[in-house]
Amino acid sequence: MGKTLGIIGGGQLGMMITEAAKKMPEHISKVIVLDPVKNCSASQVGAEQIIADFKDKNAIIELAKRSDIITYEIESGDSEILKIVEKDAEINPSPETLKIIQDKFLQKSFLMQNDIPVPEFILIESISDLEQGLKKFGYPSLLKARRDAYDGRGNFKIDSSNQIQKAFDYFNEKNLMLEKFIPFKMEVSVIAARNTKGQIKTFPLVENIHEDNILRQTIAPARVSEKIAKKAQDIAKTTMSVLKGAGIFGIEMFVTENDEIIINEIAPRVHNSGHHTLQSSETSQFEQHLRAILGLELGDTSLLYPTIMYNILGPKNFEGEYKPIVLSEQNVFLKMYGKKISKPSRKLGHFNLVGKQGESIDQLLKKLESLKDKVSISPA
Repeated sequence: MGKTLGIIGGGQLGMMITEAAKKMPEHISKVIVLDPVKNCSASQVGAEQIIADFKDKNAIIELAKRSDIITYEIESGDSEILKIVEKDAEINPSPETLKIIQDKFLQKSFLMQNDIPVPEFILIESISDLEQGLKKFGYPSLLKARRDAYDGRGNFKIDSSNQIQKAFDYFNEKNLMLEKFIPFKMEVSVIAARNTKGQIKTFPLVENIHEDNILRQTIAPARVSEKIAKKAQDIAKTTMSVLKGAGIFGIEMFVTENDEIIINEIAPRVHNSGHHTLQSSETSQFEQHLRAILGLELGDTSLLYPTIMYNILGPKNFEGEYKPIVLSEQNVFLKMYGKKISKPSRKLGHFNLVGKQGESIDQLLKKLESLKDKVSISPA
């Protein structure tokens, strides 16, 4: 008899975890998601739904009572409540890991204590702390919200002293940290998995290209030397060995001007930069996440084909219902997330452009240009 899987969050990541679970009926018989949005993406592909906020104590308790195992697609769940409900359901990644990763200051401190390379950072509790920190780090520097920030929404880049007050006020009394800006030549990530028995596997290093702090495309494999790729993989494996709990972790990194690898952030969940694995790899990141939290042998992470993942985002100047997207090209795999309303920069879907005919990354990038107009969002 399969287990009941509970997921905190029922957006596109929860949707694709649910779809992966449907292919493993001998291990998972039911999926229940907790999400505040009625008819969320995951519920459209067969997950049952508890409609409530991610931090709603009673809803988390109900999810735990109805589930054998709980995971998350968003790191906003209340780690203290999750710790309390561990008696009712197995939770992975562990609430202790979630607590560390939710708070960027704790996350960076933890990594630094374990000799894992991160940018220099300091705690900010007042505007005078900020002024002192900027004297230490210089300009530009990044002021960051410690919690509940993703897709660049919790960052303020300070380029000069006349932005200090504006940057401080921007966060409206949130808990803050200041980080030294790292000049980088590439943003990369490793999707890494650890199962409940301690087995660790990593997917190949990928290259990420952002627009306005939101991921636009992922190139697999990253266009770097073997030496850099190995260095990144080694850092990812070290990181996984010190973090408790099982599951997929998205480990975002910078390649510096000197070819050093520095960790930017870690997400304790399946990750946007791992969507390419749905077609590029033997095992998708979603299946791997389930294998990890179920204590199964981890799947093969080899890259079978060079692949480019392209996010379909809502345009900046439009909010409302939009015309359906259709792509019929060979070796182009479209995935829409069932979100009826477009909002500025909202992730509405993605497609994977897969090099099954032996194409190089450069050839795929050229082909990508011809596809971009076909996935532009327009009012219905």
